[in-house]
Amino acid sequence: MSAERPRITIFDTTLRDGEQSPGCSMNQQEKLRLAHQLDRLGADVIEAGFPIASDGDFESVQAIAAVVRRPIIAGLARACQADIERAWEALKEAARPRIHVFLATSDIHLQYKLRITRDQCVAQARDAVRLAKSLCNDVEFSPEDATRTDPDFLCRVLDAVIEAGATTLNIPDTVGYTTPSEFGALITTIRQRVQGIENVVISAHCHNDLGMAVANALAAVNAGARQVECTINGIGERAGNASLEEVVMAMRVRPDQYPYDTAVVSEQIFAASQMLSEITGVPVQPNKAITGRNAFAHEAGIHQDGVLKNPLTYEIMTPRSVGVPDSKLVLGKHSGRHALGIRCEQLGYQFDRRALDDVYRRFVRLADKIKHVEDHHLLELIRDTHKPSTSATPLIEPIPQIKAMVAAQESEAAKPLPAVPQTNPFGAPLPVHSDHHEQTQQEDYLWGV
Repeated sequence: MSAERPRITIFDTTLRDGEQSPGCSMNQQEKLRLAHQLDRLGADVIEAGFPIASDGDFESVQAIAAVVRRPIIAGLARACQADIERAWEALKEAARPRIHVFLATSDIHLQYKLRITRDQCVAQARDAVRLAKSLCNDVEFSPEDATRTDPDFLCRVLDAVIEAGATTLNIPDTVGYTTPSEFGALITTIRQRVQGIENVVISAHCHNDLGMAVANALAAVNAGARQVECTINGIGERAGNASLEEVVMAMRVRPDQYPYDTAVVSEQIFAASQMLSEITGVPVQPNKAITGRNAFAHEAGIHQDGVLKNPLTYEIMTPRSVGVPDSKLVLGKHSGRHALGIRCEQLGYQFDRRALDDVYRRFVRLADKIKHVEDHHLLELIRDTHKPSTSATPLIEPIPQIKAMVAAQESEAAKPLPAVPQTNPFGAPLPVHSDHHEQTQQEDYLWGV
């Protein structure tokens, strides 16, 4: 990492906010397994859970704190004594514990959810942080719904919690309401007006309800935030959180716009994405940036031709830079002769131009009907196109070491198509979703920032 660039702390909340996604609950062993992967990934902070929520969540946070030693392990707590003491009990064996306290500050939350005044809010936030600080030196405070909070009042709350001992101030866009320009301006306002702000870390926690979570997080970083709270695959409440892989790779690919460093080992991104999908049974949408199965797949003929000549023509990062084994050429109706010829060679067949044109014409007609042409379809098409009765240029026989594989493909083609299983982002079968992953209702008080 460059010594000149500011370091951005990556705070991963997959195990807390991410787990609150409908259908994404995890048991203790699954959380522990994913925590080890987040450690390998290089996350600076792992928010392991919400200890007051249930005995299971408490035990999960406690287990992670005991064995995952490099990163900071954080536990979430509402701004009340029972939550804070429960969080500390779960975290106290951690090598680097952090208590993360939150309290809503917007008028709509104060009036309708908490039913307290602004003065009561300031006092409660100050007292909660003071209690957390008496137990743990590292205390983060989040003013829930900060982006819909009156800026003057927000700064007043932040003044109070810094005075009480908070070391990180997290500014949550809890309902995904803000825009990049607004959020950047809010971070600038906080830096200019809050007393003692130079002694704490400003963090950004953005939700994706308007599809701007990553853009908002990056705007906050450009405005002076030095921690980003995010999740693997962007999972989280409602439309999800800022995606860790998108935030990190935006900085890696565009250092001219985002000249910052992180400790993330980008080659571990795909493994983390795969593991999360396997554990939760929730696949990533195919066109998801960085980790979706189409992120490095190319079907259009012009794109395929360019990638075969030089991957940089259509890929702004290498698949291996995020742990994906390789880019993928998808054979469909938009594919060109170049990609078709390469795939035929990979299957052991070579053609002159006339023979390839013959195969290509039939290939396009087939692709119009079935969308994606798999290897066994292509082998059948080659056999049908170049059977002895046709006048097409004969194909070159498969090279010997591939004959066995081709025979197996042809045999497989004769079998009826099985039911399509649920797959992970890159097509591997996922395990059957177990009962404990089914969506369960949660009380409103369990919802985080």
